[in-house]
Amino acid sequence: MTGTSEMANILAEAAGRLLEDHVTRDVLSAAEDGTWPQDLWQELEQNGLTQPLAPEDRGGMGATFADAFVIAFAAGRRRAPVPLVETMAAGWLLGRAGIDVPPGPLALIDGGGDLALKDGALSGVAKSVPWAAQAGHLVVEIDGTVLLVPADAVTLTPDSNMAGEPRGTVTLEAAKPAATGSLGLTGNLPVARTLGALMRAAQMAGAMEGAVTLAVQHAGDREQFGRPIAKFQAIQQMLARAAARAAQARSAAETAFLALDRVGDDLTDAEWDVAAAKVVAGEAAEIVYDAAHQTHGAIGFTYEHELHFTTRRLWAWRGEFGAETYWAQEIGQRVLARGADTLWPDLTARQKG
Repeated sequence: MTGTSEMANILAEAAGRLLEDHVTRDVLSAAEDGTWPQDLWQELEQNGLTQPLAPEDRGGMGATFADAFVIAFAAGRRRAPVPLVETMAAGWLLGRAGIDVPPGPLALIDGGGDLALKDGALSGVAKSVPWAAQAGHLVVEIDGTVLLVPADAVTLTPDSNMAGEPRGTVTLEAAKPAATGSLGLTGNLPVARTLGALMRAAQMAGAMEGAVTLAVQHAGDREQFGRPIAKFQAIQQMLARAAARAAQARSAAETAFLALDRVGDDLTDAEWDVAAAKVVAGEAAEIVYDAAHQTHGAIGFTYEHELHFTTRRLWAWRGEFGAETYWAQEIGQRVLARGADTLWPDLTARQKG
């Protein structure tokens, strides 16, 4: 998997160390109150972690998706309160479309909804756009066309998700993009939606590992009836099940990242892997959430405890860029369209790949 490459190991160490050092409880609380963590973003940008996927000649690192997985996973594991994965995905879109990547945070907009491109101008409304207020540019993908839209060309109505992360409704009225390019990709779904779901699956896998770690630590420290609750078989079984589902979510997300490296000019096959990753992550999230909070008891629901910073994000990310119900329907529709006889060969060929 991704951890075997030298680049992945370097990125994992750099991202993990940087996020662990800079994402403190105070930073998380301040971010929920609207304070932008400039020092964190500056460190991420200076270390090249915001643009691993864009080609070098467009301002990126030119890394593979397999290598970049560890950054997205670390962003979820450490609860990074910045648009790191959105900027990564937007950078790949820009690079693929032959557009230079501007510095600073980028917002990713799925143009598959109420957006229309006419005479080179973009109009419509995009709801619940992650980090729109913090982005210098918005990257919109609509029908295979990528548009780099300056933030001052749109109207923003700010909001937030249940984790306190900034979201916003973006209104565009004949907005003129700073640059436009074509992806040259075929597929069944909006590319930005697929990339967003891919990134959320990795973040959720990281968050689940973090939640399990906190639960295991608490179970070892908390005593009942004269011994740590980790000694009780019911707790052990519950945490083992949660750990297994978290590991499954990570494996599915890694597989989807690997699939993006095999795309070529056709995204159709990789969409299947992304759908599976988001479904696995969504189903696992409920099990991990329940286990983590049941292990912690009442203290896990208090604002003073750090668990909620992880579990609220896990719950919010579950529904973004398509919940598991949406992606499960995509899988089902494709299976029906291809016929029952192709299901087993499709699954086994993908496993070998």
